[in-house]
Amino acid sequence: MRPLDDTGAAKRQESGLPLMDIPSPGSRQEPAAAEVVETPGPGGCWQCPSSPCGSRAQQAEKKAPCPGLGLFYTLLSAFLFSVGSLFVKKVQDIHAVEISAFRCVFQMLIIIPCLIYRKTGFIGPKGQRIYLLLRGVLGSNAMILLYYAYQLTSLADATVISFSCPVFTSIIACVFLKEKYSPWDALFTAFTITGVILIVRPPFLFGSEVAETDKDYSVHVKGALVALAHAVFAAMTLVILRKIGTSVDYMLSIWYYVIVGLIECVIVLSILGEWRLPHCGLDRLFLILIGMFGLGGQMFLAKALQIEKAGPVALMKTMDVVFAFIFQIIFFNDMPSWWTVGGSLCVIASSTGAAIRKWCQSTK
Repeated sequence: MRPLDDTGAAKRQESGLPLMDIPSPGSRQEPAAAEVVETPGPGGCWQCPSSPCGSRAQQAEKKAPCPGLGLFYTLLSAFLFSVGSLFVKKVQDIHAVEISAFRCVFQMLIIIPCLIYRKTGFIGPKGQRIYLLLRGVLGSNAMILLYYAYQLTSLADATVISFSCPVFTSIIACVFLKEKYSPWDALFTAFTITGVILIVRPPFLFGSEVAETDKDYSVHVKGALVALAHAVFAAMTLVILRKIGTSVDYMLSIWYYVIVGLIECVIVLSILGEWRLPHCGLDRLFLILIGMFGLGGQMFLAKALQIEKAGPVALMKTMDVVFAFIFQIIFFNDMPSWWTVGGSLCVIASSTGAAIRKWCQSTK
């Protein structure tokens, strides 16, 4: 999963959808199948609808999108997010908060013209501003935590643990939105917790020799806990977006995420005294690419959910984990352990099962 640079909700998303980045409120729905639009009957025509001209009723069809296009967009989104995560992992000399700040700056330069073009304004509806502000705070925190997790632990471990977001989404939505928490949700929660435990391998369950044989174990545990915190914040962001619904344009949702995140990053960096430009030109290029790939991943995911149901998109979104494993092996020569593989299977099984269940419910 990626930072919840999430773009909002085109419609109320089910709890089985992994967090990370979702389509936004107010986004226009495109037809999933061909829609029939009736033309005026015999009493009128397009040119003179109010006066009869003897024309016969006709039908015009809107062309349906290419089958599988939504899944292709999701796959492309997963790839872009994974490449962005790879660049975050490569930039080790810059604090995760500063990386987040640079990403916010680059995305803001793109979002501002989009808001002006769409004429949505920069503040939002009066009754939704508090929720948009919360979305910005929670989403930016989730982004910072995920980037920090990438720097502390392996790419695969951080990505897999971030996929525990749907579990926390179900629990938080049950508490605050009064959504039903079924026995199936409890089962998926158990699978996810098992997967996280297999990845972290706490000494009180696996013995103290686990920590003794791995000199970086303490850093690994810290990174895993940070990734878990990211999943919690991402779940809270998703619940806020559900609360907002379709009343806010998705670009405005991204705007709050970007501007609040930038302000937060500047404050934190000023307190920590970590603000500095990278000395290496390659790192500067990576920072630009992180922003570009992150925004591209958000847009393609939003587009996918506009033309495809959430269930198939959630299933395809698990390709994030596959890309993370591939990049970790190729670029870092780091072969994941069998514990990580087993934990990944548990977490993916949980996300997949939840997505299939919600998909089946939506098709009834």
